[in-house]
Amino acid sequence: MPVAHAHDHASGESEAAARPAHGPWRRTAVLSAALLGLLASALTTTASAAGTPHPTPPATAARVQAPAPAGSPYQRGPDPTLASVSASRGTFATAQLSVPPGNGFNGGTIYYPTDTGLGTWGAVAIVPGYTARFADEEAWMGHWLASFGFVVIGVETNSRTDYDTARGAQLLAALDYLTQKSPVRDRVDPARLSVVGHSMGGGGALVAAERRPSLKAAVGLAPFKPSGSPTADRVPTMIMGGTADTTVTPSYLDGLAAALPATTESAYLQLTGANHLFATRPNTLEMRILIPWLKTFVDQDSRYTPFLCPALADPSGVSKYRATCPLLPAGTAAGDRSTETAPPSARP
Repeated sequence: MPVAHAHDHASGESEAAARPAHGPWRRTAVLSAALLGLLASALTTTASAAGTPHPTPPATAARVQAPAPAGSPYQRGPDPTLASVSASRGTFATAQLSVPPGNGFNGGTIYYPTDTGLGTWGAVAIVPGYTARFADEEAWMGHWLASFGFVVIGVETNSRTDYDTARGAQLLAALDYLTQKSPVRDRVDPARLSVVGHSMGGGGALVAAERRPSLKAAVGLAPFKPSGSPTADRVPTMIMGGTADTTVTPSYLDGLAAALPATTESAYLQLTGANHLFATRPNTLEMRILIPWLKTFVDQDSRYTPFLCPALADPSGVSKYRATCPLLPAGTAAGDRSTETAPPSARP
């Protein structure tokens, strides 16, 4: 058992969630100026191609009816409900440990379920955005995701100004460390790995997916990918943005999502009123969609697919949603089966 700081899922929010939310805002002007300059350059070369946390719903929320379980050996935890996927903690107690610099990245933090009776867990590597630190902006996701049954490694980058290609390489280096050298390597299934990133880190997640097609899932949160469109991405990929993002704009993400191959499982959504920093503070809306994506593709858990298909089970706070439904986690090519739902305000 690694030496770690225990964190019981019932004890409330993590230290990251308790930090004042204003911290990331101090760098908004600098970040926006830097990324907007890069974005303008990227758009010039590729033009021819092509929230605040929400309250947890009451425990009486209706159960989403899933198809009969397919017998996935990776299914973990009780049957999900709208309330459970919106909760800030899942059913598993968690712990964390620090990772020193080296092994291809600048260290970070590992979060993991303490339960040793259910076999190994799928893993998620998370990298922050341009000029940011994971500890300052994405650490709130660590215990949250671990309590739902994932081993999470938060990656600090070798340089805060690393571009998407460098961040993608560091995500893969962190996963290799996690599965081969880390104190919790015996808890991780090396065949069920995924990547998540914000902003330039979101572009890094897409780069990692292109470089390692054996990954089970990738998520770009307001992703910026100056290295080019993700036309070689074969990993199930979710792109999430905000309608009020003036740094990585909705129109930029429209083009990025459209560049994903039609045969790649994918989802694209815009959060109503969210700006570029929606992923840098605890966000229930983001997580109630991200968790079913990881559960579907990393754990092959069909109980979570109805939260995403044929439409979002709870579309509140989402102005646009498009996915290759039905989502098929076993690697079956989905083809072009994309459907787009209307905003909640337009529903009858």
